[in-house]
Amino acid sequence: MTERILVVDDEPRYVRLMDANLTHAGYQVETASSGWEAIQKVEADRPDLVLLDVMMPELDGIETCERIRRFSNVPIIIVTARGEERDQIRGLDVGADDYIVKPYAVGELLARVRAVLRRARMQGEGINRPLFQMGDLRVDFGRAAVFRGEKEIPLSATEYRLLLQFIHYQGRVLSPEELLENVWGPSYRQDKEVLWVSISRLRQKLEDDPRQPRYIVTRQGLGYTMPYLDDANPPPE
Repeated sequence: MTERILVVDDEPRYVRLMDANLTHAGYQVETASSGWEAIQKVEADRPDLVLLDVMMPELDGIETCERIRRFSNVPIIIVTARGEERDQIRGLDVGADDYIVKPYAVGELLARVRAVLRRARMQGEGINRPLFQMGDLRVDFGRAAVFRGEKEIPLSATEYRLLLQFIHYQGRVLSPEELLENVWGPSYRQDKEVLWVSISRLRQKLEDDPRQPRYIVTRQGLGYTMPYLDDANPPPE
């Protein structure tokens, strides 16, 4: 089945360029020229990936991404001329899965698209059980849905993949480098700021008290782990 990509940009020349390159690469392309139109199309058409510009009138890409994350975990790549580190962190902080700075090489764009779509397809691989339950946290792997009690918690695609890493390797301490390579890819292996932002967001959504987490616990100097519930708060050594 051909994967569908929604391109969101208010500059027609960028839309035409991305449309041509993505179509040539075998993807089905839809377009939107504003944040509001993008939100409507994500809700109605459920694309496989969103390429989202930041600098748009009325509703910029950051707020658009934030609003989409309230109801969808569709993978989102922000594509923008803003390349400063604080802008990239802000985009990742509201739930984007990757960030491409204009001007970009076509090969880079297509490689990032392939990588994000590949990671999205791999969600849940290696986990054979239909459900995961720990305390009031429940994950329905078939639906890629996460709940606390009866309330569904919306996660971005990256946050969900990160959570799957902790579930799959429950009880094991995972180094930052392992998590970055497994969730984002080898080129992110040293980009620890990305991991810190994502773990912080995940804790805000899953934990009763993010400052005293029990689902995603820091092991100082080693990495992070999802302990078995009885081990979530071990006595000091």
